[in-house]
Amino acid sequence: MATVRQPPWQAPAPTNAKIPEIRIYNSLTRQKELFVPSDDEGKKITWYACGPTVYDDAHLGHARNYVTTDIIRRILKDYFKFDVKFVMNITDVDDKIIIRGRQQHLLSEFTSKHVKLDDEVISTAQAAFKAYIKKNLVQIDAETQPHRYESVTKQAYAGVLEGKSLEGSGKPPGDKEAKVKMHIKTAASAAEVLQSASKGESLDLTEFYTKTQDVLLPYLDQLYGSSLDIRDYSIFSKLTTKYENRFMEDVRALNVLDADLITRVTEYSKEIAEFVDKIVNNKFAYATSDGSVYFDIAAFEKAGNSYARLEPWSRGDKELQADGEGALTKKSTEKRSDADFALWKASKPGEPSWPSPWGRGRPGWHIECSAMASDVLGPKMDIHSGGIDLAFPHHDNELAQSEAYWHGLEQDHSHQHQWVNYFLHMGHLSIQGSKMSKSLKNFTTIREALERGEWNARSLRIVFLFKSWKDGIEITDDLVKEGIGWEYKVNNFFLKAKDLERNPSYNTPSVEHDSALAKALSEAQHKVDEALRDSFNTRDVMRAISNIITEYNTLEKNSLTDETILTVARWITQLVTTLGLDGKADLSDPNRVGWSGIDIPEAAVPLVYPLSRLRDEVRKNAIAGITSPELLTTIASKDQAAKLQEAETLPYAEVLTQFQEDVRNFAEKGASAKELLQLCDQLRDVKLWDLGIYLEDREGQPAMVRPVDQELVAAREAKVEKERKKLADKQKREHEEAEKAAKKAERAKLSHLEMFRTSEYSAWDDEGLPLRDAKGDEIPKNRTKKLKKEWVEQKKLHEQWKTANSGPSS
Repeated sequence: MATVRQPPWQAPAPTNAKIPEIRIYNSLTRQKELFVPSDDEGKKITWYACGPTVYDDAHLGHARNYVTTDIIRRILKDYFKFDVKFVMNITDVDDKIIIRGRQQHLLSEFTSKHVKLDDEVISTAQAAFKAYIKKNLVQIDAETQPHRYESVTKQAYAGVLEGKSLEGSGKPPGDKEAKVKMHIKTAASAAEVLQSASKGESLDLTEFYTKTQDVLLPYLDQLYGSSLDIRDYSIFSKLTTKYENRFMEDVRALNVLDADLITRVTEYSKEIAEFVDKIVNNKFAYATSDGSVYFDIAAFEKAGNSYARLEPWSRGDKELQADGEGALTKKSTEKRSDADFALWKASKPGEPSWPSPWGRGRPGWHIECSAMASDVLGPKMDIHSGGIDLAFPHHDNELAQSEAYWHGLEQDHSHQHQWVNYFLHMGHLSIQGSKMSKSLKNFTTIREALERGEWNARSLRIVFLFKSWKDGIEITDDLVKEGIGWEYKVNNFFLKAKDLERNPSYNTPSVEHDSALAKALSEAQHKVDEALRDSFNTRDVMRAISNIITEYNTLEKNSLTDETILTVARWITQLVTTLGLDGKADLSDPNRVGWSGIDIPEAAVPLVYPLSRLRDEVRKNAIAGITSPELLTTIASKDQAAKLQEAETLPYAEVLTQFQEDVRNFAEKGASAKELLQLCDQLRDVKLWDLGIYLEDREGQPAMVRPVDQELVAAREAKVEKERKKLADKQKREHEEAEKAAKKAERAKLSHLEMFRTSEYSAWDDEGLPLRDAKGDEIPKNRTKKLKKEWVEQKKLHEQWKTANSGPSS
């Protein structure tokens, strides 16, 4: 286990403060540390989270970050009772947004001007196809014609397409290879329709644009992007507003709590410029002649500070540096070091700009978070979080420029300024070794996954809870099955507990068993508390919940008191709510049991529960062989539904009324116990099932009323499939037996005296048994013995056939 220590930068907590002893893995020191908030009373936590860059829909990789962040936030707030101030930014201006906004604007203009698939549209798409290959698929000749694209690509990138690395070494493929595959796929889409166009085939214009848009977008931007008049920021705000709203819808659908405060880059241009200016005045940044400002890493370190404290091993990675600077950053010969990064960028034609002391420009990517977080939270914050891909260069640059801004704040100058006390970096969600990424186009958006039913807010969060928040996740079949199994287990336990609330058992308890469950609960509570204090170890929390339910299932149900069972249920309810697994609940009611999804519709309650009791009585008597018409009529007369019903209650009222009528009719005609049981089964398996409700029959207890869920549907489908297979197997056996019988009947017609008189032999005895083979050689004795056995069997079969087919004797 990693060393646990008191952070050297933090004064000891006040003696009168009751701060939970929590250890958190801190990316800044790469070890677990005692968590001590900077608040004097130790109760308030300040937290800044890097939010989305809003130019496209959020995907499941983003969900991993924001859902996991939400889990930790809820634990600190609801379990450890901290007052958490949670701030998140929205990046609504950066290179990606500028490029995407311009591209979509230009493509929209192009498609509106070309409403027919004319020569200009095709020639532009062809030029865009060549430009795309030249830039992104360097191992292919840019002049490759669409009809040869597939074969040339398969040859040039054979290794990558076979799952190997670009270098051809034993190194496993990663993001580079995934990006190449993405480019191959994009170009292939364009090549397909361009090839059809060259053959003169009839093409749908919408389909043509759909399949060529990903090569047209960068090409049109290259041609016309710099000529756009960007004084009107609406070109970009249309894009960012749309995707910010969709992002908020998506994370709310995943039961992620709203931030206490959201900051947007475009609302902070003045403050960001002032922030940069102070860094320049502190001698840690310099302006270039074009109006850009760069951070001076050498000056920063010369003053006794450290750069790249999060990932020192990455500080020389030019690819990461370039990615952090953005695709639109102009290369400057005035940079003092290649590693120096832009704080303020002089805007070029076709880019938005804001006023600054160095002329019109726009914020660098990293400076936005430093300025906004410092403005809202001040010179120091407890927690800064984001995906692990942000550690370098984004967060390392944030740290450096913020510490440069607040430089000299400590009066005693005993140590460098500590801007962030704890960095929390969430692990990636990966697909076949590559992170899920917009740039790789290997993602499923959150809303796609939810709409298709692949995931819901609970099932996705459960999978994330099974893994450490700081580790990567690759969603495998085994992990999905584990999550489904855990959810069903908790679901069924809650159903039983809720039923116990409605139908108290009044058991005579076994002191031994009741005490065993109470002890197991105490141990589970201890393990959960220990796990959450150990850097939010939710994996062990999930195990503890599963284990206490297993303990309950193991003990005899009728030997436990209702209160002991319900105490366990209430504790689990509070815990799963704390983890965010119930989107419709809060923690205000300590006596609440269960989570959403286990209750039948509210409109059904006053009708279905009486119906279930009625069915229980009919079924109980039928099982006992009691079919008294008077008794059945009396039972069916209880709990009559009102004649007037609201629209939402009407289907349930109709089922109740119909069942009562059916029972009375069965009573009148003197129905058997079997017929009554069939009636009860039909109500359970058809009438209520079609309304999304199931009655789970239990020996010696009332039926449990529950909604139809995936588990029940899967069980029914499995049962139907088993019966289908059983019937199919039976039909197959019957068919094979019929064929066998038919062949036997046909064979029986052949006389034993003639069965061997074929070209295989050349001599026979009087009974038709072979003496010599076709060559004239005598048949060996062992072969003769076998043929005699076959002859005897055929004689018996043939004589049976003759007897069966002979006419009546005269």
